[in-house]
Amino acid sequence: MLKYFEKIGSYALHYFNEAGRMGIFFFYSVISIVKPPYKVFPVIKQTYIIGTLSIFVILFTGAFTGMVLGLQGYHTLSKFGAEGLLGSAVALSLIRELGPVLAALMVTGRAGSAMCAEIGVMRISEQIDALECMAIDPHKYIVAPKFIAGVISMPLLTAIFDVVGIFGGYLVGVGLLGANEGMYFSSMYKDVEFNDVYMGFVKSLCFGVLITWICSAKGFFVHLIRDGGFGAEGVSRVTTDAVVLSSVSILVFDYFLTSVLL
Repeated sequence: MLKYFEKIGSYALHYFNEAGRMGIFFFYSVISIVKPPYKVFPVIKQTYIIGTLSIFVILFTGAFTGMVLGLQGYHTLSKFGAEGLLGSAVALSLIRELGPVLAALMVTGRAGSAMCAEIGVMRISEQIDALECMAIDPHKYIVAPKFIAGVISMPLLTAIFDVVGIFGGYLVGVGLLGANEGMYFSSMYKDVEFNDVYMGFVKSLCFGVLITWICSAKGFFVHLIRDGGFGAEGVSRVTTDAVVLSSVSILVFDYFLTSVLL
């Protein structure tokens, strides 16, 4: 019985220590953003990696998400004779919820995993230790550009996702199922308000911070993972953990942000 409680306490202490490490990591990363010197090229490079290289998957996912919304929305609204509200239903679903969440999940799978693996390899190959020996702050050199790029890229990718999804819903609802084109856009114009766009914008900013924070921290502390696994095995484990934790955090924070912003 004592061994059972000892094991529970060991796991609890481990996760408390990990939460503390990630909190300190976030603090130092934010401080390093505002600390000089300021270099633009690393931010541009990370924005290209996180944002530009994610555009294709965002376009593809956004188009089919909008098409599914148009298909399901039309058949649901037609039962109540409200096909004219299809445009607002698709737009509000995308702008408020699906756009920020699905775009963040796609970026987590494409860019977040690569970010975690890159920093993890730098840790196990002792590149981060070498930077510290040369008195170079690894948070400033490695993490800060990723944070800035994540905050810049996520709102833009979410906006692209929303626009493509709206036209995907138009393609299915109007072009395929025969909904009224004028009503599609007029209902959208009437029902979508600034607060809806603001909600999606705030969510995308928070998700950008979450993705870069969790994925960078997991890779940065790959040498401290529980039960060993240092090396290639450790990098693969923390990359999987980073994607899972980021995805779950996005869904959890989506609920809390929605409850605050509604």
